Amino acid sequence: MEDTNVHDAVKDYYGKQLKSVDDLKTQACVIAGRKVTKPVREAVAAVHEEVASRYFGCGLVIPEKLRGMKILDLGSGSGRDCFALSKLIGPNGHVTGIDMTDEQIAVARKYIDYHTEKFGYKEANIEFVKGYIERLQEAGLQRNCFDIIISNCTINLSPDKRAVIREAFNVLKEGGELYFSDIYVDRQLDDSIRKHKILWGEGFSGALYWKDLVTIAAEVGFSRPYLVTAVPVAVEREDFKQILGDARYASVTYRLFKLPPTANEAPTQVTYKGEISGYEEEFKFDHQYIIKKNDVRTVPGPVAAFLKCSRFSDEFEYHPFPRNSSDTNGITCNKVEFENPFEYLENLAKKGEKVKPFSCGGS
Repeated sequence: MEDTNVHDAVKDYYGKQLKSVDDLKTQACVIAGRKVTKPVREAVAAVHEEVASRYFGCGLVIPEKLRGMKILDLGSGSGRDCFALSKLIGPNGHVTGIDMTDEQIAVARKYIDYHTEKFGYKEANIEFVKGYIERLQEAGLQRNCFDIIISNCTINLSPDKRAVIREAFNVLKEGGELYFSDIYVDRQLDDSIRKHKILWGEGFSGALYWKDLVTIAAEVGFSRPYLVTAVPVAVEREDFKQILGDARYASVTYRLFKLPPTANEAPTQVTYKGEISGYEEEFKFDHQYIIKKNDVRTVPGPVAAFLKCSRFSDEFEYHPFPRNSSDTNGITCNKVEFENPFEYLENLAKKGEKVKPFSCGGS
């Protein structure tokens, strides 16, 4: 489909056809994410029920250490994630949601005052902008402005993923993070699948081939994607299965960082201080690097650079990696492991760790 046709089809689907989550033909875009902390659960629970009923995300895209941050939500929809973030960042932070759908923007703006009062703020710390996620600067968003960008099952709806990721890079500050959940596919899809409007709206036809994300991120200037969580997505509707064939899908959360050009670190030993609210016992950088409080953990150079150059810089103690150390992880840890979410899920299965597929389109 042409870009304009895709935008029009998505606007119609999410603005007029879908009135609540119950109207989805599949559940690809309401898959549960990772376990969440008590403050996050409370923030999500505090969101008005009408806003929550029009939530179509695929996972929970709320990273660590949010207090006082300036955050952008790509494809904010009715604003559920934005309002939860509004509570978590506090009165000195700010959340901007951008969406192209009039009906969704209207619902979000309707409840700004409600949540401002509910959270006890004197002034709103949130706004919603109408615009396209492929053209953030045209919508009035400034370059090098945001600490964090999130996106929840939205990039797969865009006809131009490269433009979205490029614009996200441009409006992020150095040291900023793109933390997002989306639907990915294990292969390139035929044009006949790409042109299916309902499956596009449901997140399947527009799903990005996971290798393309790695390529685009490198071309734009981001770090390589680090996989945080992955959940298989099973399609059960027979008519959809016939169209999609053997293609496999997964709901995946990745994190990418925008590093200064001079950032260049060697393998480093780090100690997590345990001072991030809600994450006092351990910090999960991605599926591989889970750093417990007070433990000394060797991380590869790129991860050390992300920690030192980002909002996490003060949360760790840093120690040079000893060359004569027997910690072989420090020597081999620059190796890329499990960029491929499907390989990651297969590895979990081999270990006997069960990740229950989310069944989609059963009715």
